[in-house]
Amino acid sequence: MASEDKITLRRITHDEITGLAPDPVDSQARGIAENVIHEVKTRGEAALREFSTKFGDIEEGASMLVNKQQLKEAAQALSAEDREVLERTAERIRLFAQAQRDAISEIEVDIPGGKAGHTVAPVERAGCYAPGGRYPLPSSVLMTAVTARVAGCKEVIVASPRPSTATLAAAHIAGADALLCVGGAQAIAALAYGAGDLIPACDAVCGPGNKFVTAAKSLVAGRVAIDMLAGPSECLVLADHTADPAIVAADLLAQAEHDTMAVPELVTTDETMVTRVEAEIAKQLSTLETADVARAAVLKNAWVCVCPSMEVAIQVCNRAAPEHLEVHTENPQEVSDQLEHYGGLFIGQNCAEVVGDYGAGPNHTLPTGGTARCSAGLSVFTFLRIRTWIRVDNLEGAQGLMQDAAALGEMEGLKGHAQAARMRIKEP
Repeated sequence: MASEDKITLRRITHDEITGLAPDPVDSQARGIAENVIHEVKTRGEAALREFSTKFGDIEEGASMLVNKQQLKEAAQALSAEDREVLERTAERIRLFAQAQRDAISEIEVDIPGGKAGHTVAPVERAGCYAPGGRYPLPSSVLMTAVTARVAGCKEVIVASPRPSTATLAAAHIAGADALLCVGGAQAIAALAYGAGDLIPACDAVCGPGNKFVTAAKSLVAGRVAIDMLAGPSECLVLADHTADPAIVAADLLAQAEHDTMAVPELVTTDETMVTRVEAEIAKQLSTLETADVARAAVLKNAWVCVCPSMEVAIQVCNRAAPEHLEVHTENPQEVSDQLEHYGGLFIGQNCAEVVGDYGAGPNHTLPTGGTARCSAGLSVFTFLRIRTWIRVDNLEGAQGLMQDAAALGEMEGLKGHAQAARMRIKEP
């Protein structure tokens, strides 16, 4: 058992919380990603193989693609217990995603002389990235690929470097058509632009990843739909005097073990909570198998803010707009109703952030770095397009509409626009 080292969290005042995080796109990573994308875009599969071998994604000469039958075989090779965990998790994700899909419908409204409306249609092909670095993440495969399938995508391709059996099994359970054993910027390039006969270009690319993945996504955005540009993962616990410091510490450490860049955050109205949580963090680190990573994240990135009132604490949380926001208070629902900006909200001490990570239903791919103020997490909506249409059945009834269109064309100096509208105006 490791010794318990004293942990002191960095303290900041509520005035220091701005909610403005650094640009999630690292400039050096962007330069590297730019070259990788150019090479894969222009040279296809050959360049993809070169980078994948160079960066250790695959062995020299190994296959880069796992087909549907091989994914099925991986699922069969998994222990029944592990396979059933993946299946239950996938079903919860599927049910929530289906409820989201059912919440948006096609519309039709009357306009002068006709109708207008919108249809809801999925993109045809989805590319779903799952990290494969420090830990295999079959949960990310389920979160992305299951959601794409529920949205209605005809084809779903997963990319994940050095996939574990669990990752391959998750791709099968999620209904993926194939898994590309490639990571980093080269995987994003292949998903966005295709790679010869190996894989076709996708219409949407989603999923979390390292700084090279984020940089690559920033470069292909516009060519394809992306979910977001995610920075380091973060979890903010809002606690009052009723919170259990052992549970608060456990939830902060669960976030910290992601990687050394993770950001555990504590906002509290109870001064004594800080020292109690610090003591619990030290105690739990002494037996945590991932302590090396978690300790580094805590010492480097964690912070605590003690607020004079719950009102101020809520303002701090709203300014921070964290990826994950847990509410450990005496009246968690009442407090939660006043929270405005977050990627995912976890209401009450019983609701650990990890149940969001591991498939209660809502997606775990969420906005970071304060971007929850303007964006949302991955969902079926990531893969859907709202397509509008207009139909004029009765030109006589549309005369006022055409006259206004002609007038606006003249107002803007776009004479051709005005003329096109006037061609449809009937003279008295």
